[in-house]
Amino acid sequence: MQTADGMNYAPKGKPSRVVNPGEFVFSAVRLDHGHIYGMCNGLTEAGGTLKYVWDPDPKKVEAFLKAFPQATPARCEEEALEDKGTHLIAGAAVTSERCALGLRAMEAGKDYFTDKAPLTTLAQLEAAKAMVRKTGKKYMVYYSERLHVEGAILAGYMVQEGLIGKVVQVMGVGPHRVSLSARPDWFFIKENYGGILCDIGSHQIEQYLYFAGEEDAQVVSSRIANYNNAAHPELDDFGDCTITGSNGTTNYFRVDWFTPDGLRTWGDGRTLILGTNGFIEIRKYINLAAPECSGNHVFLVNGEGEKYVDATGVTGYPFFGQLILDCLNRTENAMTQAHAFKAAELCVKAQMQAADLTPDVPGRK
Repeated sequence: MQTADGMNYAPKGKPSRVVNPGEFVFSAVRLDHGHIYGMCNGLTEAGGTLKYVWDPDPKKVEAFLKAFPQATPARCEEEALEDKGTHLIAGAAVTSERCALGLRAMEAGKDYFTDKAPLTTLAQLEAAKAMVRKTGKKYMVYYSERLHVEGAILAGYMVQEGLIGKVVQVMGVGPHRVSLSARPDWFFIKENYGGILCDIGSHQIEQYLYFAGEEDAQVVSSRIANYNNAAHPELDDFGDCTITGSNGTTNYFRVDWFTPDGLRTWGDGRTLILGTNGFIEIRKYINLAAPECSGNHVFLVNGEGEKYVDATGVTGYPFFGQLILDCLNRTENAMTQAHAFKAAELCVKAQMQAADLTPDVPGRK
């Protein structure tokens, strides 16, 4: 598994099949972001059958087939979308193009599973909502920093069990390694990637809504900047945001592209969940200066004392099996549509409202 940079982070878990081969068929369409590998890992481990793969770049398809040789290269996008035996389309298109792909997939009668951020504008959000209403199909999102991290999954169980009382605040940091030379051109164009709060900020907002049990919230303040990448003026390399939920909970998060090369992984992502009777800290990917430790560190403190759990191998990744069964049974156990869309809405609004702290950089948008 690639851990040097987040764009190729594709966790593999123990297979936990919820269906037999052929009972749930999906195809991978558009391979612009490496998260498609994690998405397909999760679905195949849960028993999904990968049928087609398509991308306009044959080199991307060739690389994908090395990881998933069972897939058949489609002759065109339509072949995958219109296949009558396919239940779901998984896609990791350029961020600004993800909604359009989803609309085509749902119009063709397929559920849609997209990489985060799921869209970049409020107009796209309204179009996605309208298509969901029209077709009854799902527009699900790979918020991987919760769904594909066992430490975060375990923390969710702890919250649900009431081990820290009522959640009142969630704080998160999502630093990433920028790996400039490995990034595609679209990564540096704000219209394409949506801005840092829309992009990697979407992880943080989704986690807040989930851990705090909030169905609605408002962006109170947000900030962005380009502090160290003047050669790429449209890139936000820093962002932070404050949110208040409809039930009175609060959220603060910071995201950035400043992970130093000396760190063994792509980012020291952490989440702090404060409750009325205790708190939880998740150190997702690394324990600093402890070579024997990787990620999934969960610390719990409540009235009974202090507890540490290495969550690796403890929970697995239940989202993917739940998603498959939701698609087959038309239920909402993996994630509600309202939740997926609310996180998308807030990340777009955070980006739109953000104050730009950037010193004078020619070409900055």
